[in-house]
Amino acid sequence: MNKLYALALMTALTAPTVHAQQSGKDVYTKVCATCHSTGLAGAPRYGNGGDWAPRAQAGTAKLYQSALAGTPKGMPAKGGNTSLADAEVKGAVDYMLAAVKDALKAAKPEPEAKKAESKKEEPKKEEPKKAEAKKDEPKAASAAAPVAAPAALPVTEAAAAGAAAAASAPGDVNSFNRLLKPVGKRNLPPPEDGIHDPANDGTHALQPPLAAYGGLPKSNAGNRINWVEALNQKKINPRYDRTDPRAEPVVMDLNIVREVKGSMPDVVYPHKQHTEWLDCSNCHPAIFVPQKGANAISMAAILLGEKCGVCHGKVAFPVSECRNCHSKKKDLPVKAATAETAAK
Repeated sequence: MNKLYALALMTALTAPTVHAQQSGKDVYTKVCATCHSTGLAGAPRYGNGGDWAPRAQAGTAKLYQSALAGTPKGMPAKGGNTSLADAEVKGAVDYMLAAVKDALKAAKPEPEAKKAESKKEEPKKEEPKKAEAKKDEPKAASAAAPVAAPAALPVTEAAAAGAAAAASAPGDVNSFNRLLKPVGKRNLPPPEDGIHDPANDGTHALQPPLAAYGGLPKSNAGNRINWVEALNQKKINPRYDRTDPRAEPVVMDLNIVREVKGSMPDVVYPHKQHTEWLDCSNCHPAIFVPQKGANAISMAAILLGEKCGVCHGKVAFPVSECRNCHSKKKDLPVKAATAETAAK
């Protein structure tokens, strides 16, 4: 009896865990909403009949295929979450289609003939009366007198002194990039970092960065902390939603390769490491237009704080770490042998 019980217990412990299938709504909320709620990269918006009408004409089977295998326009297979079951992905498609079932009729374009008829029947506006009414209308207050400029914000003596010192100090070619500071000026305590107000008592109560970074994995760049590795090791747990501590990130495991001229390795942009920290709306479409060939990215633009330079050099590793981005080696063409070498 004991042997049978032990065998049953072992079987139960070693049996694979069967996960319950997620509903279409759950999959949409966790994965699809990233693009389909805002229309990112031309994705049809949830509940928008006009966006879905041309796609719905192709049939549900075609929509399933696009969702499962991805599309040439940029949608990754299964929305970037390849761990989803096919049935879960199809359920998400069904959920989005159900939301536009009635909207498709409302979004149907009005025939041109009907538009022309409605234009004919529309009575003409009496312009003279409108002009008279405008004449009697008193002028707006904004036109009568200029709006007073808002009062300048108070500036503390410490802040004013710091600004004056910065203005008079000799310019450093790397002063724009706070992560390219010498060793002695990295991770200064809050009262000395030039960001916080040293005259405020609360500044002195803040934990110094060096004390906070003690147990985190090191890096050779920026503030000398490997933040991605710290996340992988569960040393840190950044909050994905400011108001909801239980919100989970929508991670997209998708690499974008940008070919580079010359012998420099191509640039690999990993969505996974970025979406573990950020929502897609942080970058798209204000910084990067989600369309191939629509972004003119150069080192000059990055050094000026544009494109990748919006974060890198400020809150992410600096541009001195070339190999962090230029990470895909390219096969260089082998030079053809000269006639002299061939003769030998």
